[in-house]
Amino acid sequence: MSRPTATYRSDKKPQDAATSDLGNLYSYLPDERIYDFRSTMDAWENFVARGETKPAGLPVRQLIQDSWCRSADGGIDANGTEAPLCIDDGEIERLQMANVELLSAAQRPFATIGRMLEGSGAMLVLADRDGVMIEAVGDRKVLTDGEDINLVIGGKWNEDDVGTNGIGTAIWAGQPVVVHAAEHFCAGIKSWTCAGAPVRDPFDGRIIGVVDLSGHPSIFKPHNIALVMATAREIEKALEGRQREERANLLEAFVNLAPRYQSADGLLILNERGRVIYQNNVPKKIADEIAFNAFDLGDTLPRFDHDRAEAAYSLIDASSQATTDFQVNRLTLADGRSGLALVFPSTASGTSPPRGGGRRQSARSGRLASRPATSIVGESEALLEAIDVALSVAAAPTTTSLLIEGETGVGKELFARLVHDSGPTTAASSFVALNCGAVTRELFGSELFGHAGGAFTGASRDGKPGVFEQADGGTLSLDEIGEMPLEVQPFLLRVLEERAVRRIGEARSRPVDTRLIASTNRNLREESDAGRFRLDLYYRLATVSIRVPPLRARGEDVLLLMEHFNQKCAEAMGRDLLHFSDEAVERLLAYSWPGNVRELRNLIDRLHILAKTSVVGLQDLPSEITAPDREPEQASDDRDAALHADPAAARPLTSFADAEKEALRAALHAEGGNLSRVALRLGISRPTLYRKMEQYNITKKFT
Repeated sequence: MSRPTATYRSDKKPQDAATSDLGNLYSYLPDERIYDFRSTMDAWENFVARGETKPAGLPVRQLIQDSWCRSADGGIDANGTEAPLCIDDGEIERLQMANVELLSAAQRPFATIGRMLEGSGAMLVLADRDGVMIEAVGDRKVLTDGEDINLVIGGKWNEDDVGTNGIGTAIWAGQPVVVHAAEHFCAGIKSWTCAGAPVRDPFDGRIIGVVDLSGHPSIFKPHNIALVMATAREIEKALEGRQREERANLLEAFVNLAPRYQSADGLLILNERGRVIYQNNVPKKIADEIAFNAFDLGDTLPRFDHDRAEAAYSLIDASSQATTDFQVNRLTLADGRSGLALVFPSTASGTSPPRGGGRRQSARSGRLASRPATSIVGESEALLEAIDVALSVAAAPTTTSLLIEGETGVGKELFARLVHDSGPTTAASSFVALNCGAVTRELFGSELFGHAGGAFTGASRDGKPGVFEQADGGTLSLDEIGEMPLEVQPFLLRVLEERAVRRIGEARSRPVDTRLIASTNRNLREESDAGRFRLDLYYRLATVSIRVPPLRARGEDVLLLMEHFNQKCAEAMGRDLLHFSDEAVERLLAYSWPGNVRELRNLIDRLHILAKTSVVGLQDLPSEITAPDREPEQASDDRDAALHADPAAARPLTSFADAEKEALRAALHAEGGNLSRVALRLGISRPTLYRKMEQYNITKKFT
């Protein structure tokens, strides 16, 4: 009876990467000597029985001989029939959580190859850095056969547990490996052939997993090793792309946070695994010490320990005059990932915090450092109090409704995003926003609650979920809630109380777990008293409310916002930063900003486009900002004239409605009655502008 043979080529030294040139794939196979199952078995039997570690003249590769020696020295049972398994499902779940990035990167190639392997007699395996299987696809029969030797998810295939095999030996050798039939160390596995290729982390080149193709000996082909090497390369490319994206997103998150950061400061940005993905003005010694020592290793992700970071920082030589006065800011990304930004304030001469940033910095340092990073820029007490309320709502164990009140342009939508992104359950789910002022009366019910197929003329044949269903598990933000028609409000109240939604045209209710955040620039209590908003809905929405302060009440936050928008606009346009003269700064600080933050942002955009030089002076600012302060007598005359023209104009601003009305008039005056520019200035749509002018009985001549 003839014996199965296969031509092998010489061993190759361990590589720096598992995905070296595929043109060298034959280097990973046995050489011109003929593989013979019986001869290899004889060599193994002699090795096991008599301890012959150098069986001369027998076709056993050095790689295999070395692995057999390690297996014997490690006490592996040569008569073993299977790999050990993880203790329970909880251990497997923890392993998969710890390797979520590797699994995600492998998802696409494994799905494609898994379909191709159906009926091929082979299975494709993904193991973690310790050789524990975390994914398997391929021929169903082979997957079932693999259960006999625990070639299943949770099986431990490192050399320390099961001796020579394609997964464990590839990890030890640091290169692609073929282990064919009798070359396995354990007798019960010799009816299998496997080809394994390590997957390396693009960040630092460490082995983080293995791709392995396994099956019965009949599937052995030279191109098996090419398949696993190509798959490992594709996974590494996916990981590299994700790491680049994560780096860019963390940098962007820090830029949004960075009004207090100066270019001379030291900066370290670390991802959630404690890796330094960006450093500037920080010695490598400090970066390495913090990255290596400042984290507690958990079951899945490391946890940052501030005391450890300080201890690591203090290890720097005293002659460097290092200080432990550094700030820690937590960065949260939209996809749920997170990171840390460590800012080391510069002590070099000539550097100082931005204007307004250092006056009360020491009193607030702990408060600011303990708060997670947000895109809300500012340090005024009024703003920080509003942020504290938002974070308290986000941390609440129940999905409490929230009402955000504030003038047009103050940034109410940023607070809604802050509550969503900071919630322990909502952050990983959908954030759905609906502007009630942009929805027609007829479509309100369909947009909110959805509709069944053919429920009304023009309805989708298949039906459509409303925004409550779309935001299930996450957050629904309803902007301009005061624009909601009265007849729709009882249905919204019912959804909030029953936590279930019924599509238009359907009888059954669908449960929803959605946090509702309503925003308005009106005083809803006054609207309720006037009969334009249901009082019971107001009380339901205002379980907790946040009043976002207008920009004129935020003091020197104007300077921080100027720096923030200046930097973002310069980056977007590819231009140099603008510099403001002292006179311009004083005038901007004195201005009342009726359009709030949105007006300031639009001003910075306008200056980047129209300013003649990079230095902004009074002559570059709009006339409504540069108009000189008038004498008391002139102001009195103007008040009398205003009283004669419009008695309401002389009344003090005592409510949101008064402030909004005054902002509309100021914008109309500044833009000479041009409604398109007024809407742009206030950051609202033209239909909303028309409704507000009608609501306050303001004509185009702003009387």
